[in-house]
Amino acid sequence: MGFGDLKSASGLKVLNDFLLERSYIEGFVPSQADVAVFDAISTPPSADLCHALRWYNHIKSYHSQKNSLPGVKKPLGQYGPAAVADTTPSSAAVSKDDDDEEEDDDDIDLFGSDEEDDSEAARLKEERLAEYAAKKAKKPTLIAKSSILLDVKPWDDETDMAKLEECVRSIQMDGLLWGQSKLVPVGYGIKKLQIGCVVEDDKVGTDILEENITAFEDFVQSMDVAAFNKI
Repeated sequence: MGFGDLKSASGLKVLNDFLLERSYIEGFVPSQADVAVFDAISTPPSADLCHALRWYNHIKSYHSQKNSLPGVKKPLGQYGPAAVADTTPSSAAVSKDDDDEEEDDDDIDLFGSDEEDDSEAARLKEERLAEYAAKKAKKPTLIAKSSILLDVKPWDDETDMAKLEECVRSIQMDGLLWGQSKLVPVGYGIKKLQIGCVVEDDKVGTDILEENITAFEDFVQSMDVAAFNKI
């Protein structure tokens, strides 16, 4: 298993394809698996690797909390597609340094020591995920939601609008559901993408949507809120 060389364009392409239908490296919440892969990347993915860039920016926002994310950080060769081997330079050394740091800091070791075998680590991870799901299930059933209509403007009339929309829809987060879209002329042959979404108010705001959308800076000039309605 692996992503090839994550410090190269080819390795980032493997990562982008891997994240096509996934929000995270493992499971449904950020974990030490995401931290391990994130730490192995030397530069952010390019804008054309929209799935990898969306994931990179999302995990980057957890930088100050990465040691508290669930799971056990494993070598890179234990993540990724089964048919691809890990060839990232110094990955073994990085994994060893991370293991030593976890052994020296028992206060942040949420899932036991590194001496536990993989099956025990997997069992503990499943227990934490089950606890997380149980806590979410106890929340009130009435959830405040809003319907938002966004205007996403390209740089010029040569911008690939199909690729721009693909990048926007690649943004996935808990509490966000994309809806219908259309291209609206704005003048001089330029069209903007007008796309709707439904969000859970306590999870997704317009500021985080703008941050993630404008991160695709090769395609997106700006984002505006055209309409905002409580549901």
